[in-house]
Amino acid sequence: MTTRIASFLDKGGTGKTTSIAHLGVALTQQGHDVLLIDLAGKQGDLAKAFDVWSDVQDAIEADEAWPNISTVFDDAWPTIAEKLGDDAVHDLVYETDEDVDLIPAHPGLDTLDSELGNIDDAGERYARLEAFLDDYVEGLPYDIVLIDLPGMSNNVTYNGLWAARRVLAPVEMGPFEAEQAGALREDLEKIRSSFGIDVELVMVLPNKVDDRTNLATEYLEAFHEEYSDTIAPEYVPYSQDIRNATQQGMTAFELKNPSTTAQRAREAFLADAEALIERVED
Repeated sequence: MTTRIASFLDKGGTGKTTSIAHLGVALTQQGHDVLLIDLAGKQGDLAKAFDVWSDVQDAIEADEAWPNISTVFDDAWPTIAEKLGDDAVHDLVYETDEDVDLIPAHPGLDTLDSELGNIDDAGERYARLEAFLDDYVEGLPYDIVLIDLPGMSNNVTYNGLWAARRVLAPVEMGPFEAEQAGALREDLEKIRSSFGIDVELVMVLPNKVDDRTNLATEYLEAFHEEYSDTIAPEYVPYSQDIRNATQQGMTAFELKNPSTTAQRAREAFLADAEALIERVED
């Protein structure tokens, strides 16, 4: 089966999308075939990070963005997929210049949470994405699927956690992030006990760390102590170059003349990507 990992923390702005994009590219550089799935909202940040958002928008405006990621949650998806045949998943996927494939976000995600909430049976409500991956993505040439989830707990989020069973939690160095990381561990335990499925926190990834400040260093030490079994081997330093690269529609791996911090970030993502796969394969 493909290895599935979801990026999640019940807070926005912690670098989940940036982490998924860079880890995806790092994994391709290590020989993996990677599919990214953006469930984080209609804004399409992953598509923007790989400079395919304009293509996605053009398809939406031309009413050609069908099927899309929200379609696979629909009751009618099996019938749609049967009619489309081999094109069912192919029509969802955008290729990128950095060798990762992407199923981008779509405005249909806006109403998806409430639509899923209308399904009475919790097992069926939360298993829609898993069914899609099991029935339509397995067998395709991907060995890793990375899922970017909303920065909140909702029905879409639980679909991603249910499908992936493995969670990556990018965190910044601050008290609120520490609190949310602790809450995430509790939430995963509730899922395990309520539904009998094993959802595991496999990596806490310190992200955007400004190691020039004593406060960030203190929080980093605290995270290492609290999450000694899941902390990433390398923290990702703050780099303006990463922000600039994202705004240009690429990851830091594409920068021709990376700054020192960008180069350190690339090395960190490569090391953490390797450790992530080692952990999920154990």
